[in-house]
Amino acid sequence: MNTTNSTIDRLQELFLSENTKQKSEKVIITIAILSFLVHLALILFKDFLPGSITLSSSLFKNPIAAIYTPFSFILVYEVYLLVYYLPKSISLYISKQYEIITLVIIRRIFKDLSNLDLNSNWFENSYDLQLTFDLVTTLFLFGLIFLFNKLNQNRKKVRGEIKESNDTLGLLIRRKKILAILLVPVFVGLALYSFGTWIADVTGAMNGGIHSLGDVNLIFFNEFFTILILADVLLLLFSFFHMDQFNAVIRNSGFIISTILIRLSFSTTGLVNDLLVVVAVTFGVLILWINNKYYSLK
Repeated sequence: MNTTNSTIDRLQELFLSENTKQKSEKVIITIAILSFLVHLALILFKDFLPGSITLSSSLFKNPIAAIYTPFSFILVYEVYLLVYYLPKSISLYISKQYEIITLVIIRRIFKDLSNLDLNSNWFENSYDLQLTFDLVTTLFLFGLIFLFNKLNQNRKKVRGEIKESNDTLGLLIRRKKILAILLVPVFVGLALYSFGTWIADVTGAMNGGIHSLGDVNLIFFNEFFTILILADVLLLLFSFFHMDQFNAVIRNSGFIISTILIRLSFSTTGLVNDLLVVVAVTFGVLILWINNKYYSLK
Protein backbone atom coordinates (compact mmCIF):
# COMPACT_ATOMS: atom_id res chain seq x y z
CA MET A 1 0.00 0.00 0.00
CA ASN A 2 2.82 2.40 0.86
CA THR A 3 4.50 1.64 -2.49
CA THR A 4 1.26 2.35 -4.35
CA ASN A 5 0.73 5.62 -2.51
CA SER A 6 4.32 6.63 -3.22
CA THR A 7 3.87 5.94 -6.94
CA ILE A 8 0.66 7.98 -7.01
CA ASP A 9 2.40 10.87 -5.25
CA ARG A 10 5.31 10.79 -7.71
CA LEU A 11 2.98 10.78 -10.72
CA GLN A 12 0.97 13.61 -9.24
CA GLU A 13 4.18 15.58 -8.70
CA LEU A 14 5.11 14.90 -12.34
CA PHE A 15 1.74 15.77 -13.94
CA LEU A 16 -0.22 17.88 -11.47
CA SER A 17 2.25 19.80 -9.31
CA GLU A 18 2.39 23.57 -9.04
CA ASN A 19 5.74 23.51 -10.86
CA THR A 20 4.26 21.53 -13.77
CA LYS A 21 1.31 23.90 -13.93
CA GLN A 22 3.60 26.93 -14.20
CA LYS A 23 5.76 25.31 -16.90
CA SER A 24 2.67 24.30 -18.88
CA GLU A 25 1.35 27.84 -18.67
CA LYS A 26 4.58 29.24 -20.16
CA VAL A 27 4.58 26.69 -22.99
CA ILE A 28 0.93 27.33 -23.90
CA ILE A 29 1.37 31.11 -23.82
CA THR A 30 4.38 30.80 -26.16
CA ILE A 31 2.43 28.59 -28.58
CA ALA A 32 -0.56 30.95 -28.40
CA ILE A 33 1.60 33.95 -29.32
CA LEU A 34 3.23 32.08 -32.22
CA SER A 35 -0.14 30.85 -33.51
CA PHE A 36 -1.51 34.39 -33.37
CA LEU A 37 1.44 35.68 -35.43
CA VAL A 38 1.07 32.85 -37.96
CA HIS A 39 -2.67 33.45 -38.33
CA LEU A 40 -2.11 37.20 -38.67
CA ALA A 41 0.62 36.61 -41.26
CA LEU A 42 -1.72 34.44 -43.33
CA ILE A 43 -4.33 37.21 -43.31
CA LEU A 44 -1.76 39.81 -44.37
CA PHE A 45 -0.38 37.59 -47.15
CA LYS A 46 -3.90 37.00 -48.40
CA ASP A 47 -4.72 40.75 -48.44
CA PHE A 48 -1.43 42.22 -49.70
CA LEU A 49 -0.16 39.39 -51.88
CA PRO A 50 -3.22 38.26 -53.84
CA GLY A 51 -2.84 34.76 -55.21
CA SER A 52 -0.05 33.78 -52.80
CA ILE A 53 -2.53 32.02 -50.50
CA THR A 54 -6.05 31.01 -51.49
CA LEU A 55 -8.03 31.02 -48.26
CA SER A 56 -11.79 31.50 -48.35
CA SER A 57 -12.56 30.83 -44.66
CA SER A 58 -14.34 33.56 -42.66
CA LEU A 59 -11.40 33.40 -40.24
CA PHE A 60 -9.26 35.23 -42.81
CA LYS A 61 -11.45 38.20 -43.65
CA ASN A 62 -10.40 40.42 -40.77
CA PRO A 63 -7.28 40.66 -38.52
CA ILE A 64 -9.60 40.50 -35.48
CA ALA A 65 -10.26 36.86 -36.37
CA ALA A 66 -6.60 36.09 -35.65
CA ILE A 67 -7.48 36.22 -31.92
CA TYR A 68 -9.51 33.04 -32.44
CA THR A 69 -6.49 30.76 -32.87
CA PRO A 70 -4.41 31.69 -29.77
CA PHE A 71 -7.62 31.58 -27.74
CA SER A 72 -7.96 27.94 -28.80
CA PHE A 73 -4.62 27.08 -27.22
CA ILE A 74 -5.48 28.99 -24.06
CA LEU A 75 -8.58 26.82 -23.84
CA VAL A 76 -6.36 23.73 -23.98
CA TYR A 77 -4.50 25.06 -20.92
CA GLU A 78 -7.85 25.57 -19.18
CA VAL A 79 -8.51 21.88 -19.77
CA TYR A 80 -5.27 21.05 -17.96
CA LEU A 81 -6.35 23.28 -15.06
CA LEU A 82 -9.62 21.37 -14.89
CA VAL A 83 -7.73 18.10 -14.39
CA TYR A 84 -5.34 19.85 -11.98
CA TYR A 85 -8.23 20.84 -9.69
CA LEU A 86 -10.07 17.52 -9.91
CA PRO A 87 -8.43 15.91 -6.82
CA LYS A 88 -8.97 19.06 -4.77
CA SER A 89 -12.74 19.53 -5.13
CA ILE A 90 -15.48 18.09 -7.34
CA SER A 91 -17.38 21.38 -7.22
CA LEU A 92 -14.28 23.32 -8.29
CA TYR A 93 -13.75 20.74 -11.05
CA ILE A 94 -17.32 21.33 -12.30
CA SER A 95 -16.82 25.10 -12.05
CA LYS A 96 -13.82 24.77 -14.38
CA GLN A 97 -16.03 22.95 -16.89
CA TYR A 98 -18.40 25.90 -16.86
CA GLU A 99 -15.51 28.33 -17.31
CA ILE A 100 -14.25 26.35 -20.30
CA ILE A 101 -17.59 26.37 -22.14
CA THR A 102 -17.89 30.11 -21.43
CA LEU A 103 -14.43 30.68 -22.95
CA VAL A 104 -15.45 28.61 -25.97
CA ILE A 105 -18.36 31.01 -26.53
CA ILE A 106 -16.13 34.05 -26.02
CA ARG A 107 -13.73 32.62 -28.60
CA ARG A 108 -16.67 32.35 -31.00
CA ILE A 109 -17.48 36.01 -30.36
CA PHE A 110 -14.08 37.00 -31.78
CA LYS A 111 -14.95 35.09 -34.93
CA ASP A 112 -18.38 36.74 -35.12
CA LEU A 113 -16.86 40.21 -34.64
CA SER A 114 -14.66 39.70 -37.69
CA ASN A 115 -17.79 39.05 -39.78
CA LEU A 116 -19.90 41.82 -38.24
CA ASP A 117 -22.15 43.56 -40.75
CA LEU A 118 -23.26 46.98 -39.44
CA ASN A 119 -26.47 47.72 -41.30
CA SER A 120 -30.16 48.15 -40.60
CA ASN A 121 -30.88 44.47 -41.30
CA TRP A 122 -29.11 43.29 -38.14
CA PHE A 123 -31.54 40.45 -37.39
CA GLU A 124 -31.37 39.12 -40.93
CA ASN A 125 -27.62 38.46 -40.84
CA SER A 126 -26.67 35.08 -39.32
CA TYR A 127 -23.32 36.34 -37.96
CA ASP A 128 -24.96 39.39 -36.34
CA LEU A 129 -27.62 37.19 -34.77
CA GLN A 130 -25.04 34.72 -33.46
CA LEU A 131 -23.01 37.58 -32.00
CA THR A 132 -26.11 38.84 -30.17
CA PHE A 133 -26.90 35.39 -28.79
CA ASP A 134 -23.29 34.85 -27.69
CA LEU A 135 -22.96 38.22 -25.97
CA VAL A 136 -26.15 37.69 -23.94
CA THR A 137 -25.17 34.08 -23.17
CA THR A 138 -21.73 35.16 -21.95
CA LEU A 139 -23.28 37.63 -19.50
CA PHE A 140 -25.65 34.96 -18.17
CA LEU A 141 -22.86 32.40 -17.81
CA PHE A 142 -20.54 34.86 -16.09
CA GLY A 143 -23.23 35.56 -13.50
CA LEU A 144 -24.11 31.88 -13.08
CA ILE A 145 -20.47 30.90 -12.54
CA PHE A 146 -20.19 33.61 -9.88
CA LEU A 147 -23.27 32.18 -8.12
CA PHE A 148 -21.89 28.64 -8.41
CA ASN A 149 -18.56 29.61 -6.81
CA LYS A 150 -20.36 31.60 -4.11
CA LEU A 151 -22.57 28.62 -3.30
CA ASN A 152 -19.51 26.39 -3.22
CA GLN A 153 -17.88 28.66 -0.63
CA ASN A 154 -21.01 28.57 1.50
CA ARG A 155 -21.12 24.78 1.23
CA LYS A 156 -17.56 24.51 2.53
CA LYS A 157 -18.42 26.68 5.53
CA VAL A 158 -21.41 24.51 6.42
CA ARG A 159 -19.57 21.22 5.84
CA GLY A 160 -16.75 22.42 8.06
CA GLU A 161 -19.09 21.87 11.00
CA ILE A 162 -19.81 18.25 9.99
CA LYS A 163 -17.29 15.62 11.09
CA GLU A 164 -16.27 13.07 8.46
CA SER A 165 -14.08 9.99 8.60
CA ASN A 166 -10.49 10.79 7.70
CA ASP A 167 -10.02 7.26 6.33
CA THR A 168 -12.90 7.40 3.86
CA LEU A 169 -12.06 10.98 2.89
CA GLY A 170 -8.42 10.04 2.27
CA LEU A 171 -9.54 7.09 0.13
CA LEU A 172 -11.76 9.32 -2.00
CA ILE A 173 -8.97 11.86 -2.50
CA ARG A 174 -6.55 9.11 -3.53
CA ARG A 175 -9.01 7.74 -6.08
CA LYS A 176 -9.56 11.22 -7.51
CA LYS A 177 -5.77 11.62 -7.80
CA ILE A 178 -5.54 8.37 -9.76
CA LEU A 179 -8.35 9.49 -12.10
CA ALA A 180 -6.70 12.88 -12.65
CA ILE A 181 -3.33 11.24 -13.39
CA LEU A 182 -4.97 8.96 -15.97
CA LEU A 183 -6.77 11.88 -17.61
CA VAL A 184 -3.58 13.92 -18.16
CA PRO A 185 -2.06 11.72 -20.94
CA VAL A 186 -5.49 11.31 -22.56
CA PHE A 187 -6.06 15.05 -22.83
CA VAL A 188 -2.45 15.70 -23.84
CA GLY A 189 -2.90 13.18 -26.66
CA LEU A 190 -6.09 14.91 -27.82
CA ALA A 191 -4.40 18.30 -27.67
CA LEU A 192 -1.37 17.10 -29.67
CA TYR A 193 -3.64 15.55 -32.29
CA SER A 194 -5.59 18.80 -32.65
CA PHE A 195 -2.38 20.82 -32.77
CA GLY A 196 -0.92 18.47 -35.42
CA THR A 197 -4.07 18.87 -37.52
CA TRP A 198 -3.81 22.64 -37.24
CA ILE A 199 -0.11 22.59 -38.26
CA ALA A 200 -0.93 20.38 -41.26
CA ASP A 201 -3.68 22.80 -42.34
CA VAL A 202 -1.37 25.82 -41.97
CA THR A 203 1.35 24.09 -44.01
CA GLY A 204 -1.16 23.15 -46.69
CA ALA A 205 -2.49 26.71 -46.77
CA MET A 206 0.98 28.18 -47.21
CA ASN A 207 1.60 25.79 -50.08
CA GLY A 208 -1.74 26.64 -51.66
CA GLY A 209 -3.01 23.13 -51.06
CA ILE A 210 -6.11 23.98 -49.05
CA HIS A 211 -8.65 26.78 -49.10
CA SER A 212 -9.59 26.93 -45.41
CA LEU A 213 -7.87 26.55 -42.09
CA GLY A 214 -9.27 23.88 -39.79
CA ASP A 215 -10.44 24.64 -36.27
CA VAL A 216 -7.77 23.44 -33.83
CA ASN A 217 -10.50 22.33 -31.41
CA LEU A 218 -12.92 20.83 -33.93
CA ILE A 219 -12.27 17.31 -32.64
CA PHE A 220 -10.78 18.17 -29.28
CA PHE A 221 -13.80 19.56 -27.45
CA ASN A 222 -16.27 16.99 -28.74
CA GLU A 223 -14.09 14.16 -27.46
CA PHE A 224 -13.09 16.15 -24.38
CA PHE A 225 -16.60 16.48 -22.98
CA THR A 226 -17.39 12.86 -23.86
CA ILE A 227 -14.46 11.76 -21.70
CA LEU A 228 -15.57 14.18 -18.97
CA ILE A 229 -18.95 12.45 -18.82
CA LEU A 230 -17.21 9.12 -18.20
CA ALA A 231 -14.95 10.74 -15.59
CA ASP A 232 -17.99 12.26 -13.86
CA VAL A 233 -19.65 8.84 -13.67
CA LEU A 234 -16.52 7.41 -12.04
CA LEU A 235 -16.49 10.30 -9.56
CA LEU A 236 -20.11 9.51 -8.71
CA LEU A 237 -19.24 5.86 -8.08
CA PHE A 238 -16.20 6.84 -6.00
CA SER A 239 -18.37 9.08 -3.87
CA PHE A 240 -20.46 6.09 -2.80
CA PHE A 241 -17.43 4.86 -0.81
CA HIS A 242 -17.23 8.22 0.90
CA MET A 243 -20.87 8.99 1.65
CA ASP A 244 -24.31 7.61 0.92
CA GLN A 245 -26.45 10.67 1.64
CA PHE A 246 -29.28 11.24 -0.79
CA ASN A 247 -28.31 14.88 -1.42
CA ALA A 248 -24.72 13.93 -2.33
CA VAL A 249 -25.91 11.32 -4.84
CA ILE A 250 -28.35 13.79 -6.43
CA ARG A 251 -25.68 16.53 -6.50
CA ASN A 252 -23.11 14.39 -8.32
CA SER A 253 -25.77 12.93 -10.65
CA GLY A 254 -26.91 16.47 -11.44
CA PHE A 255 -23.36 17.46 -12.34
CA ILE A 256 -23.23 14.54 -14.79
CA ILE A 257 -26.49 15.70 -16.41
CA SER A 258 -25.05 19.23 -16.65
CA THR A 259 -21.92 17.91 -18.41
CA ILE A 260 -24.02 15.85 -20.84
CA LEU A 261 -26.07 18.94 -21.77
CA ILE A 262 -22.85 20.85 -22.46
CA ARG A 263 -21.62 17.97 -24.64
CA LEU A 264 -24.92 17.99 -26.58
CA SER A 265 -24.52 21.72 -27.24
CA PHE A 266 -21.56 20.98 -29.54
CA SER A 267 -23.88 19.18 -31.94
CA THR A 268 -26.15 22.25 -32.28
CA THR A 269 -25.77 25.78 -33.61
CA GLY A 270 -27.29 29.20 -33.14
CA LEU A 271 -29.76 29.95 -30.38
CA VAL A 272 -30.24 26.26 -29.49
CA ASN A 273 -26.52 25.96 -28.75
CA ASP A 274 -26.57 28.92 -26.38
CA LEU A 275 -29.78 27.80 -24.67
CA LEU A 276 -28.39 24.33 -24.00
CA VAL A 277 -25.27 25.78 -22.38
CA VAL A 278 -27.27 28.21 -20.22
CA VAL A 279 -29.67 25.44 -19.16
CA ALA A 280 -26.72 23.14 -18.33
CA VAL A 281 -25.00 25.69 -16.09
CA THR A 282 -28.28 26.86 -14.52
CA PHE A 283 -29.11 23.25 -13.68
CA GLY A 284 -25.71 22.83 -11.99
CA VAL A 285 -26.18 26.02 -9.96
CA LEU A 286 -29.64 24.96 -8.77
CA ILE A 287 -28.39 21.48 -7.88
CA LEU A 288 -25.62 22.96 -5.74
CA TRP A 289 -28.02 25.46 -4.11
CA ILE A 290 -30.49 22.74 -3.08
CA ASN A 291 -27.58 20.56 -1.90
CA ASN A 292 -26.44 23.39 0.39
CA LYS A 293 -29.91 23.52 1.91
CA TYR A 294 -29.56 19.84 2.84
CA TYR A 295 -26.25 20.52 4.59
CA SER A 296 -27.76 23.43 6.48
CA LEU A 297 -30.38 21.04 7.91
CA LYS A 298 -27.59 19.01 9.50
